[in-house]
Amino acid sequence: MNKEKAYDWIKSIFIALLIALFIRAFIVEAFKIPSSSMEDTLLIGDHLLVNRFIYGIRMPFTGSTIIPISKPKHGDIIVFRYPPKPSVYFIKRCIGIPGDVIEMKNKVLYRNGKIVNEPYVIHKDPNVYPRNTQYRLVKTLYGSRDNFGPVKVPPHSYFMMGDNRDNSYDSRYWGFVPENDLTGKAFIIYGSWEFSPFVIRFNRFFKLIH
Repeated sequence: MNKEKAYDWIKSIFIALLIALFIRAFIVEAFKIPSSSMEDTLLIGDHLLVNRFIYGIRMPFTGSTIIPISKPKHGDIIVFRYPPKPSVYFIKRCIGIPGDVIEMKNKVLYRNGKIVNEPYVIHKDPNVYPRNTQYRLVKTLYGSRDNFGPVKVPPHSYFMMGDNRDNSYDSRYWGFVPENDLTGKAFIIYGSWEFSPFVIRFNRFFKLIH
């Protein structure tokens, strides 16, 4: 290989890497579901793509918005940085946007005083914990897992909850998600498999997320 061909080869690889990094930073990124907190909407082993620019073009590392595009809406499934530990990513459903008043009464969600229709939610624990329960991981910042609030979502913040409502570590426990911690909206499952036991769920390939 002569020097000219070697230079062209290196240049092509460099350009391809730059394009890949640009796509990952600003357009689309792949994520894998590691937990059951979003069942049955998302399963452990689902591999999905996240639209990174839908909520605006953001600066890497800081998360600050360069070019605003749209805001999260009720029901969006969003990947975000876990506020107490920003190196960790969570995925939950957007339940409350700035100004919303969120309340839970006996596992029923209320938003701005009205019951929220949540056909995607599952409950696996028949117990209903009262507001002032002291049980570990059942007591939340605002009451209990099943009874809390009302709490008002502050400006530039969002209230996130998992669809597997009895088994989700979410905004009930650690608070609101700042706008700068949002990564993007999940929009499609491109594959789904697990290794222990090994299973491939072909019926979930290319399934839209909603």
